[in-house]
Amino acid sequence: MPHPLVVVKIGGSLLDSGRLPSTLRAILEWRNLRLVLAPGGGVFADAVRVAQEHAGFDDALAHRLALDAMGRMAEVFVALQPSLITVHDPVGIAAVHSYGRVPVWDPLELQAGYADIPESWSVTSDSLALWLAGLLDAEHLVLVKSAEPPARLDPEFLAEQGLVDEAFPAFARNFPGTIHLLGPSSDLSGFRIVQEFAAA
Repeated sequence: MPHPLVVVKIGGSLLDSGRLPSTLRAILEWRNLRLVLAPGGGVFADAVRVAQEHAGFDDALAHRLALDAMGRMAEVFVALQPSLITVHDPVGIAAVHSYGRVPVWDPLELQAGYADIPESWSVTSDSLALWLAGLLDAEHLVLVKSAEPPARLDPEFLAEQGLVDEAFPAFARNFPGTIHLLGPSSDLSGFRIVQEFAAA
């Protein structure tokens, strides 16, 4: 039986807080799982927002530039952890897993547009990671953020609190797996929910 497939979205804001290197190291210690890392856009996405504010280009272009921002953050992940391999699609993900390595997703192929992904700021890297988890039939999506998770974790409440984007609840309704939210106080070295699932 194959190990559980887990998409781990790592917020770009962890780069600002200085927690990104240690977070990547801890997650790569998770065992008996097929991990796929999905980066947030971080400072690169922030630059897109500023550029749009100043230049006034439309949200469709901003969306594509934000996808580029995630790609640049994927490069940062690989620079910090050279064992990671950048991939663009499910075929690449499967190939990297066959080598026993961990892929980090650069959503380059989404530049062409998908009917089920709105090209606006209502969709950010959280929803895109959830979309990827659904596409891959992953058992789990893990969101690693700079903010502490609230006690209530339903997608609608998380969107209301600004912890995920506006489109996230709609994507979550189509995802049969489990969604987890981890924050600064979470013990990444002992992420028991996924580990227990893997051992079952």
